[in-house]
Amino acid sequence: MLLIPSIDLRGGHCVRLYQGDFSAETRYDTSAVELADRYASLGAQWLHVVDLDGARDGVLAHRGIVLPLAARGLPRLQVGGGVRSLAIVEDLLQNGVARVVVGSAAIDRPHDVRDWIRRFGPGHICLAFDVRAADTATPRVQTHGWRKGSAVSLWDAVSDFANLGLAHVLCTDVARDGAHQGPNLALYAEARRRFPDIGWQASGGVRDAADLADLASLGVAAAVSGRALLENRLAPEELLPYFRAA
Repeated sequence: MLLIPSIDLRGGHCVRLYQGDFSAETRYDTSAVELADRYASLGAQWLHVVDLDGARDGVLAHRGIVLPLAARGLPRLQVGGGVRSLAIVEDLLQNGVARVVVGSAAIDRPHDVRDWIRRFGPGHICLAFDVRAADTATPRVQTHGWRKGSAVSLWDAVSDFANLGLAHVLCTDVARDGAHQGPNLALYAEARRRFPDIGWQASGGVRDAADLADLASLGVAAAVSGRALLENRLAPEELLPYFRAA
């Protein structure tokens, strides 16, 4: 399993939100470049960069930060937040972003997103589904920066794209994000059972190396972590095996 550090951007700053709440923001005294350098020095092969303003407003707001990072080549970038048009997907991929993360558009305009997967190839598109998932309930997809709920289940959402060779799905349990309660292992186990050929990326709740080991045991492709890495809750020697998994 690969560990992918997350860099969340809002107003030009590196931040974390609690359960997607824009009024519950923690701002960190470091830049995206500094974080990227730090993670690269530890051996990270990929970074997950989220334009939070873009996720909320539907317009990519941090292009001036994202593209210089992408131009470095390594770590490779997967970038999401505000990716709701073909023009944005093309712009990112043509300027060095290795993988574009598509969220709300996959629910709002699935026909367009299917076209993007065909046009650019499944290796360059990662679908992101943010869900609310009680232990016994069907996970339902949230959209538009987690501000809107939907009646669409995670399983139906993924099924809409599975016949296209979908390679990457990032799934975030909104209730676990930033809460340090541990990842929703039951959710990812069921995801792997239903769609074993997809590379699942688990996001939300990672606290420590034990959580990474639990996710790895389920066979997920990657764990995306933000706060635990920002706050140095994982020792470098605990990170190395997962950074080297690439």
